Amino acid sequence: MRNIVILSSAALALVVGGVADAREGTLRERIAERMAQRGQKSDAPIAPGKQTLAYGRDPLQVLDFYPAQGTHDPAPLVVFVHGGGWQRGSKDNADGGWKAPHYTKAGYAYAAINYRLVPGATVEQQGADIATALKALLSKADTLGIDHSRVVLMGHSAGAHLVALVGTDERYLKGAGLSFRDLAGVLPIDGAAYDVPRQMSEGPGMMQQTYARAFGSDPARQRALSPTLQAAAPNAPAFLIIHVQRPDGIAQAKEFEAALRQGGTPVERREFPGQGLSGHGEINRQLGNPAYAATPVVDAWLSRVFAR
Repeated sequence: MRNIVILSSAALALVVGGVADAREGTLRERIAERMAQRGQKSDAPIAPGKQTLAYGRDPLQVLDFYPAQGTHDPAPLVVFVHGGGWQRGSKDNADGGWKAPHYTKAGYAYAAINYRLVPGATVEQQGADIATALKALLSKADTLGIDHSRVVLMGHSAGAHLVALVGTDERYLKGAGLSFRDLAGVLPIDGAAYDVPRQMSEGPGMMQQTYARAFGSDPARQRALSPTLQAAAPNAPAFLIIHVQRPDGIAQAKEFEAALRQGGTPVERREFPGQGLSGHGEINRQLGNPAYAATPVVDAWLSRVFAR
């Protein structure tokens, strides 16, 4: 009987704790992110030559670099920024597995970066980390075999927001001694916070605490962190926005596309099958898989922007 009482107390504690977490949105957010990242491991081949490099003093300021395969010429560079609600995620578990082998086999160098996370860092510092990581890579361009004039930033979910922000607000690049001239293009993957105030008022309820922790309550700061509201020229030279069939993601992507067009920036937007959080995770997990619909679309766009 005593064992039964102890078990019941433990179960009650878990229930109470779970209710408290759910009340704050934390439990639901974690479930959502786990669903989005579920099955990240794949049967993709392993890309050779991986190097892990530090670009700052913080333990999270590190990146993995993979050299282009089959070429001795300086190679274009694809840089991937992971998602995770600005407060979780890692280059080790959130790039999907296919990108490094696919892009390096295509003749591109590839890097996946970590960055400091909320609440230990601000979203502004995350944007600065992306620019600093890029600066570190370009400063080693000769050693790493990188063509510093041909670079694309690619990011998923929160990472899509961050690369879009760096591609529309030049202050982040300038802070690292770079400019839009150091980019060939930006490729956000299924983001949904390009217009932060709108997303905070209209986005899914289970993510509202995530947005609040990332962007706070100051409307001026929220606008400053909104790529759509920063899309007046100048911007990075070209954008490809890809997404699945999530209502908030579609609305945000269309609004961002329109703002870039109004600013005179070349932009393409492509939709792919996939519903809800499972589709949100799949487009990231499968990108680079030759059998996935978005892969040849991205390949063709990369070929065009790197040829300019």
